[in-house]
Amino acid sequence: MAHQDIEGPWVFDTRELVRRPGTMRALTRVVEAPEVIGTDVIAIPPGRPVEVELRMESVVEGVLATGSVRSSASGVCVRCLEDLDVRVDVGFQELFAYPDRAAHHQQVAADEEQDEQHTLDHDLMDLEEVLRDAVVTALPFQPVCRDDCPGLCSECGARLADDPDHHHDVIDPRWSALADLAAAPTDDEKRT
Repeated sequence: MAHQDIEGPWVFDTRELVRRPGTMRALTRVVEAPEVIGTDVIAIPPGRPVEVELRMESVVEGVLATGSVRSSASGVCVRCLEDLDVRVDVGFQELFAYPDRAAHHQQVAADEEQDEQHTLDHDLMDLEEVLRDAVVTALPFQPVCRDDCPGLCSECGARLADDPDHHHDVIDPRWSALADLAAAPTDDEKRT
């Protein structure tokens, strides 16, 4: 990880906690989302306020970040394609290891499969990846405007919530020849 910019919206300074197990600091920060956080279907758009409540605790291995993210995501109902907003309120917890501890664990666990480990960079903690992962996994996979959304008509695309009695007379293709016989004769057919 490259040296982080202390001014970044997701970067937090841990200098007063470093190497002091048992110390804690809590803070709240509201930032604007610098880019889309989510999927193509639903996401927090750039510029929308994102509130981060964070508790940083110094532990022997590094700094433990625990907190929550609050915002709202905009998207489209997957059934009727209407715009919708979804409240986002998700918790997270991640350990940011000291660089020397992280290097030691990589040497010890070289043969074992290990999870991705976050490290402090010059006593700075960049929460962007952690927050992005927490938000994306909390967003609905298939968002709907309401649980009982009927969606769109498969024949004509009409929004079924606007017209609950909407229907089409569908004739089984096997009987379509008989439907032609039952239809009223045209003027040309009457002359013959």
